[in-house]
Amino acid sequence: MTNAFTPIEILRPTILEFGNGTITAAARFAERIGAKRPLVISDPFNARRVDALALPGAVKVFGEVKPEPDLPNLGKAVAMAKEAKPDLVVGFGGGSAMDLAKLVAVMCTGDVAFADIVGPEKVVGRSVALMQIPTTSGTGSEAGTRALVTDPVSQNKQAVQSRFMLADIAIVDPDLTMTVPKEITAATGVDALAHCVEAFTSRKAHPTIDLYALEGARLVGRYLERAVTDGGDREARAGLSLASLYGGYCLGPVNTTAGHAVAYPLGTRHHIAHGLACAMIFPHTLAFNMPAVEEKTVAVLGALGLPEQNDPKSAFDATYAFCKNLGVEMRLSALGVPRNDLGVMADEAHAIRRLLDNNPRDLSRGTILGMYELAF
Repeated sequence: MTNAFTPIEILRPTILEFGNGTITAAARFAERIGAKRPLVISDPFNARRVDALALPGAVKVFGEVKPEPDLPNLGKAVAMAKEAKPDLVVGFGGGSAMDLAKLVAVMCTGDVAFADIVGPEKVVGRSVALMQIPTTSGTGSEAGTRALVTDPVSQNKQAVQSRFMLADIAIVDPDLTMTVPKEITAATGVDALAHCVEAFTSRKAHPTIDLYALEGARLVGRYLERAVTDGGDREARAGLSLASLYGGYCLGPVNTTAGHAVAYPLGTRHHIAHGLACAMIFPHTLAFNMPAVEEKTVAVLGALGLPEQNDPKSAFDATYAFCKNLGVEMRLSALGVPRNDLGVMADEAHAIRRLLDNNPRDLSRGTILGMYELAF
């Protein structure tokens, strides 16, 4: 684990607007920078409420963002952007929409190929403004510098990280999340929790991020069940929006670990929503890592209002029940994953070294396979 003397770089959106009703900041920002050709990158649902942003000029909307977006989906968005020549790109939706918006903003003014920018800091610049507006509480993508897209050939997620993909303004208005159904509220809430917990227990964990990570876990523990029970609970929605934002703060300088690596094949191979995949895997990796980060894991349990026992099985049982009681489906078989695919999934997860190398315990392919089998 790192300490306060370990160098770290922390990047944040230039402007953060947080709170109920802050959606009005979208029009103010666009007018202030003189935007005349805004392009909104969104999913079909949120594309139908783009008028709520009240953007000036000739607004164009790419409303075809898919869950777990792939390279063809990105290609369509970039092609539209090159034709529209936007001066402002707006990500409006969940993490998928915001991730594609980041990539569109850096790819729409040149001929750069996606393959040339995969990895850390390979983007050379950005000449259009970028605004991010989340409508779910899970990914925290509005605060980060990473974007992930699935390669349909290899069925692997490819990550681009660049300081040029950091938003000029992030607008986090919890009122936009009021329409999220309870099952998505539950899964995305645990995804936000996973961002915080994986960063908190990472080999790269850092005191400057730990405070966001632990507070994010506390917010999930306090508000997620309330928001699932009553989607109109504005205080609970605001608490989850803040937890998601804090999770996004964790992703930049520290990032996730085994939980996300083990969850990724569920999305890329079987199109299980990212939040649901992370929620399903969360208890498995938390319990596995506990012997290496016992004190921090006990702190996480306390933050969630669960018994603060230093036993991995107790930690697994408590967090499994936490997720299941929210209505999260915790069985792979119930989501259509065939048992004969578990081995290939274990191969793919074990190959995601950019995340597994940050995990506090070494995770073998066999251990990953065992997690899948237990989850089946």
